[in-house]
Amino acid sequence: MAAEPTPPDVQPIVLPESVRHRVVALTSQALSALDARQVPPPLRKIAQFTPARRARLAATAIATAVATDDSFRDRVGGQVRRGNEAVVEAIATDAVATIDPVEVAAIAYVTRVDGWRRALDAALDALEADREASAATAAEESDQVERLGQQVEQLRDEMRSARTAHRKEIDGVKADNTDLRRKLGDARTRARSAEAERTRLEAELEEVTDRERARANEADAEVRRLRQRLDTAVAELGDQRRQSRGDRAQESMRSRLLLDTVIEAAQGLRRELALPPLETLPADQVAGDEPAQGREHATVTDAARLRPLLELPRAHVIVDGYNVSKSAWSDVPLDRQRSLLVTEVGGLAARTAVEATVVFDGADVAPSAARPSARGVRVRFSPAGVTADDVIAQLVSAEPEGRPVIVVSSDAEVAAHARRAGGRPAAAAALIGLLAGR
Repeated sequence: MAAEPTPPDVQPIVLPESVRHRVVALTSQALSALDARQVPPPLRKIAQFTPARRARLAATAIATAVATDDSFRDRVGGQVRRGNEAVVEAIATDAVATIDPVEVAAIAYVTRVDGWRRALDAALDALEADREASAATAAEESDQVERLGQQVEQLRDEMRSARTAHRKEIDGVKADNTDLRRKLGDARTRARSAEAERTRLEAELEEVTDRERARANEADAEVRRLRQRLDTAVAELGDQRRQSRGDRAQESMRSRLLLDTVIEAAQGLRRELALPPLETLPADQVAGDEPAQGREHATVTDAARLRPLLELPRAHVIVDGYNVSKSAWSDVPLDRQRSLLVTEVGGLAARTAVEATVVFDGADVAPSAARPSARGVRVRFSPAGVTADDVIAQLVSAEPEGRPVIVVSSDAEVAAHARRAGGRPAAAAALIGLLAGR
């Protein structure tokens, strides 16, 4: 769309400041696309700057070049038309009613397309109307400010009147305050007299109290002397009894436990277990350079074989905690695994009357974490620097030879130690199946 030529006799166009700034901004942007030879000499130096810096430092020179150099303005207009086709088309078709009048005026002034003068005049008229409307609004605001000033002055007069009334009220309050202070002085005098009387009575009461306290102290001292003599006699008697019991208990504890185990086993084995006949008789031991046969127990792998072992008299089952819980409940947190395992083993202990001990690694448990518990179950956490395997080994070694000890763990090293110590190793799956009712 070609630019419409400017008649030579047309008066220079005076642009509002806002339109002039927009013309300078459009020209500064278009300079980046022009060859240096197409730029007027006064603008060639600033053509090397960024568009924002051009508009800031050379606004007057750019506006003058656009107004006076038609060929330069045409070249700038060609660049502006490429980036603002919609506005240019609206100017040519007189459809600029919905477009910002500043944008319309600036693009019409630079591009000089068909109908540019009509669009420019309409945009300038719209801007003038906006300016007049703003002026009217400013006048209304000035009138409103004046009215508000009058209201403020009226409020100040009212406030001065209120202050005068308040001063009178304050004077009355001060007079009342003086009268109250006089009455307060009289009350304080009477209070001091009452305080003196109270002090005298308290002194008499303190004297009586001291005499009674001295008598009570004497009685307490006598009671303490008698109680000390009684405590000494009771302590001596207790020491004698404890010494007598301790000497016997330390020596007989392991033997008594083994004796109870053997007695109960002898009474219950024939009744509860189908034991195979003896394979070795005393005479078989006479001839002999035959190698001794091992007596280590094989690992129990299923619940059917584990159940009769737990029903042996005085049986003690030791459970490798995490080895079993991670096999049964691997998808739940460790604290929940501990609670589930201890609860299930507690139910098993209640059904079979077996002694049950569950051992966990203490390194995985925070000091503030809740420790699980169940009736009939002993729960142990390994101390710092000691593993659960070591605690299990100590528990097995502490049992007397001959007592049924079942160690539940799928750890080969734990099972091997239990087997060497005379215990019966059982896989974790056997206990899990038993707990599940399989």
